[in-house]
Amino acid sequence: MPGWSDVATGLLSNLLLCAVCLGSSMQTLQIHRGAAAGFLLQALVALLETAVLLAAALGLGSAPAARPPDAAWVSTVVGLPLLVFAFHWLSGDCSTANILLGGALLLAGGWDYFTEEGKAMAAHSITMVASITILIISVFTGNAYGVLGGLLVGTAGLLAGSQLQLLLALSKRDVRHGLMAAANLTLRWALQTQHQELGRGGRGLQPWTDGGDPADHLVEGS
Repeated sequence: MPGWSDVATGLLSNLLLCAVCLGSSMQTLQIHRGAAAGFLLQALVALLETAVLLAAALGLGSAPAARPPDAAWVSTVVGLPLLVFAFHWLSGDCSTANILLGGALLLAGGWDYFTEEGKAMAAHSITMVASITILIISVFTGNAYGVLGGLLVGTAGLLAGSQLQLLLALSKRDVRHGLMAAANLTLRWALQTQHQELGRGGRGLQPWTDGGDPADHLVEGS
């Protein structure tokens, strides 16, 4: 069983990720509800992992290694595409936004049919696609925060399966949580910047920000 220092580090990394994602969800609620939902989903999974670690440390549950893998997988497969959806939607590319989000939801709906290797490959692919998509959009819109956020998401995705943790005093999961916390904070700033640019451009509020039903906008074209 890991020592108390490992458990404490794991708790801190999860709490950091949870706090950043929860704050980002609240800050982006009036900008784009899809992005807010993506941040909130990541916060809930981090909070769940914190509860598992804490219960195990107090002898009330299983070992900390027994984290909820399916919840974390669904968070990656749905949470990140929701952020990509927001970037596309605020950029005016609603068709691509709907296609990407619809594909992610179909993939998440079939999670029970995937092997563990298949889930890991799907999560890695989703992470890299989200990173590249956000990076491309941010480059073309001149959004420096989005460029940095996309690079951080990509770095966190590349960390999975690497041996970088051997060079660090932290576990791979803790390093990834730290990277994702920084990525989510930066992506929040990127979405706020993109929304401000839209306001200055006189384009008005985008769908999902006007208080209407999101389902009414999900199938609209660009």
